[in-house]
Amino acid sequence: MCGIVGIVGQSAVAPLIVDALKRLEYRGYDSAGVATIEAGQLARRRAEGKLVNLEKRLKSEPLDGTIGIGHTRWATHGVPNETNAHPHFSGDVAIVHNGIIENFAELREELKADGYEFTSQTDTEVVAHLVARELRRGARPVDAAHRALQRLDGAFALAIMFRGDDDLIIGARNGPPLAVGHGEGEMFLGSDAIALAPFTNSITYLEDGDWAVVRRNHVQIYDMNGEPVERQRRQSIGTSLLVDKGNHRHFMEKEIHEQPEVISHTLAHYLDFVSGKSKAVEMPFDFARIDRLAISACGTAFLAGSIGKYWFERFARLPVDIDVASEFRYREMPISPDSAGLFVSQSGETADTLASLRYCRKAGIPISSIVNVRESTMARESDGIFPTLAGPEIGVASTKAFTCQLSVLAALAVRAAAERGKISADEEKVLVRHLSEAPRFASQVLKLDKQIERVAHHLASVRHVLYLGRDTNYPLAMEGALKLKEISYIHAEGYAAGELKHGPIALIDENMPVIVIAPHDRIFEKTVSNMQEVAARGGKIILITDKAGAEAATVRTLETIVLPDVPEIIAPIIYALPIQMLAYFTAVFMGTDVDQPRNLAKSVTVE
Repeated sequence: MCGIVGIVGQSAVAPLIVDALKRLEYRGYDSAGVATIEAGQLARRRAEGKLVNLEKRLKSEPLDGTIGIGHTRWATHGVPNETNAHPHFSGDVAIVHNGIIENFAELREELKADGYEFTSQTDTEVVAHLVARELRRGARPVDAAHRALQRLDGAFALAIMFRGDDDLIIGARNGPPLAVGHGEGEMFLGSDAIALAPFTNSITYLEDGDWAVVRRNHVQIYDMNGEPVERQRRQSIGTSLLVDKGNHRHFMEKEIHEQPEVISHTLAHYLDFVSGKSKAVEMPFDFARIDRLAISACGTAFLAGSIGKYWFERFARLPVDIDVASEFRYREMPISPDSAGLFVSQSGETADTLASLRYCRKAGIPISSIVNVRESTMARESDGIFPTLAGPEIGVASTKAFTCQLSVLAALAVRAAAERGKISADEEKVLVRHLSEAPRFASQVLKLDKQIERVAHHLASVRHVLYLGRDTNYPLAMEGALKLKEISYIHAEGYAAGELKHGPIALIDENMPVIVIAPHDRIFEKTVSNMQEVAARGGKIILITDKAGAEAATVRTLETIVLPDVPEIIAPIIYALPIQMLAYFTAVFMGTDVDQPRNLAKSVTVE
């Protein structure tokens, strides 16, 4: 979501802040701004839209201050415009904010009654006025910030700056991530290590309830009661995460093409391809000793977990409960003490998933997370982590993180099957060998780009698309629909093929493309019968299958995309690529913002 950067530096910080904000663009945003202290006075520049607009503003109206805060905003309260853009001012206070202040309406009325005027529609302006009111009542800046923080309910990360003090930024965290970067005679604040990577690799992550007094040569961290606390200072890998698009038009295209490599790295972390066994990766629980696995995630990560459910139950005979994280804790699922929790998130900061993790933590069961960011909050709060080695994923619509999540889940399912005695040593070797072939098959699929691009040209002219699949291809159908919706803005739905007659068939006509994901497996004939029902009603079928499936299909298709013949366990990983490519090329034809689609954020750090 929103991105925060703060610098207490030694030279003009505005250009540095803008450069750091560019590294946070992947989080999604609709406006941006920077504030500094100029000759003791607060000054700011804000702009609606992309950072290039802010850069133009700064070029014509530069800021020269050596201390500053910056922000990329993803609208929650109030429309995206310059008035609602951060930083917000109130008297001697400048503030930027990520999150949602849940009691802002109550505080707003209280402040209005106290004579404060509001110029924006945001909840953030409430915080600025709270701090300003404490200053007016005689509090020093640090105390004013602390008192204001104690009034806030909700999830927030904040950076606060004060007129006349060019050696002080207050940072605070309750939910969304915030880190302090340590320099020589300068200090930094940032939403993540990527933003701070050019400045320092020495990072201290604030924990929930922490607030920090940041000065050029020192940082002191307190809890919400005002008691000093110690937080670990660690070396960040953020400097290795600086990326560009290379020769690709978009980050999403680049990340699609990186999948053979990152899938290989991820699988090699968990599997020994020589011995044909799982590696001795540290585990927070023993698969042989648990009787149930609870999986929770959001969006694409939830769909990865849904495919993982099939694998765990099929190969390891381990029952799995899976919920979208926003529902998981609210339905108050009873949790057995012999269960384990597994949470999936690219960023490791997804608010609903983190809340579900904490729900299971309170239930006293072991917690593990599949994350792409090892320094994330979910990683730090888990008993053990299973990293995806996808590298930084900049495109908002997840591609390589999804297939790496699938790779981890497949590898864990094989390990669980072996530990639970559900497969023999020879069967384990076969499954490991099959998984080792995934990168090669992924490379082959990428060579189908011209055919997939041709199909996408047709999709770009329609307004509705239906995706169908059975077994593990059912969640994959939902993922295909989600990808198309996310970046092309075409309405799409993913259904279990067996549900076609229970409602969706009413939508079928000659204008409705139906994308069928159907490798030639034990249930292929069942899917063919559903295709016949679509064809009988004039639907245009796009079949994604293998050579045997293409030969066995008895239905005329608009297009048949023929993938390599692949083992069952890796089919979801390989079949993910063409549905990603279909969505990508469709969005390109339609001229949408592929990497940063409207209304979406890469990391959803508030509920």
